[in-house]
Amino acid sequence: MTEYYLLRYGKPLKPVRTQKGKIRNVPNHTICPLCGAPHQYIYDNNGGKGQFKCKVCQKTFVTGEQVSSPLVLKCPYCNHSLVAKKDRKHFTVHKCINNKCSYYISNVRKLPNHVKHSDRYKYKLRYIYREFSVDFFAMDLDSLPKNASSFKFRSKSAHIMGLCLSYHVNLGLSLRKTAQALKDIHCIDISHTMVANYAHSAATLIKPFVDNYDYNHSSTMIADETYIKVRGIKGYIWFIMDAVSRSILGYRVSDNRGVGPCILAMRMAFRNLKKLPDKFRFIADGYSAYPLASQQFALLEKDPLKFDITQVIGLSNDDEVSKKFRPFKQIVERLNRTFKASYRVTNGYDNYDGANYALSLWVAYYNFLRPHKVTCYKKPLNRVNLLSKADNMPGKWQLLIYLGQKTILHLQEQQSKKSICS
Repeated sequence: MTEYYLLRYGKPLKPVRTQKGKIRNVPNHTICPLCGAPHQYIYDNNGGKGQFKCKVCQKTFVTGEQVSSPLVLKCPYCNHSLVAKKDRKHFTVHKCINNKCSYYISNVRKLPNHVKHSDRYKYKLRYIYREFSVDFFAMDLDSLPKNASSFKFRSKSAHIMGLCLSYHVNLGLSLRKTAQALKDIHCIDISHTMVANYAHSAATLIKPFVDNYDYNHSSTMIADETYIKVRGIKGYIWFIMDAVSRSILGYRVSDNRGVGPCILAMRMAFRNLKKLPDKFRFIADGYSAYPLASQQFALLEKDPLKFDITQVIGLSNDDEVSKKFRPFKQIVERLNRTFKASYRVTNGYDNYDGANYALSLWVAYYNFLRPHKVTCYKKPLNRVNLLSKADNMPGKWQLLIYLGQKTILHLQEQQSKKSICS
């Protein structure tokens, strides 16, 4: 330290001297957090109020921590300070209001000649930055639903539970119709509440297996969101599927159509990908949440994922992009219609917990049990050897629950190993 000072200034470094009649308010244990200078070279910078200044590196700090000024967001085009304009649920919108900003001037020049100066507010001309207040990448994707009942059967059996799931999920019957079918066809007296408990508990165990399954990813993913009703209020379901295998890679139930649920659905789709495939393409509609979510993946400090969103806008092919990628968008629209066929019998959900477990069971059925047109209606999208050994659908549901239990144990073992290593 003293050698550096001598090399830079050409004279030896002297300790700080206190003026006569003044008390030196620098504790002996105080050191500079930047260069490590001891207390002999530290100034009392504000009369004993806790702020210090290093004589060696000229850095100011408070009680051992370096002082940092409040974060000021700058426009990358003109270096002008951004102004907070809108405060949304999960982020704050900052805007550059500098009229001499090169980004603003460039966009103004691109406007058609017939646009009046008073109508410029209809176009996004200025640089906009969204500062998120919630870290959606720190949220747990493996959280399980609550209030699941036990599988210790007393008057019923695992086969009856499999029958309930087969009628309720595969055939799309409501809870009451499922209970009525079991009574009329199999002479099994069961309440619709017990059918709901079976479905809820099965979803709790099957969901980890479905979410952590190693799907065969292609270089193209397609996404869309659709509407549902929860207690008569509009909710949303996000789907992300593989364009080649048609498997559902990511899904999410949300009460809003913001960028947060979109990020969580993307995280689920990218779960087992360490890097994106070559010539990767993400196809969605013209909704603004998808490009915003893509920006957040690119800004990650650890393992950032950089990809562009190909947006198919509108219902008609008015541009070359929509004309080329419209067939991909129709695939995910067909998925929405398939889901709505099983959703309509519910007449909406009572709460979001019920919507989550119903969607989890339906995705498990769609990916692992349902015969598809892609496979000529002979086998499901993802073939699991253990499931192929079952002769009937109730048996396959029981094996899915078994696979889910094994996945949960595997995840718990990994979590315990991480905690031991840390």
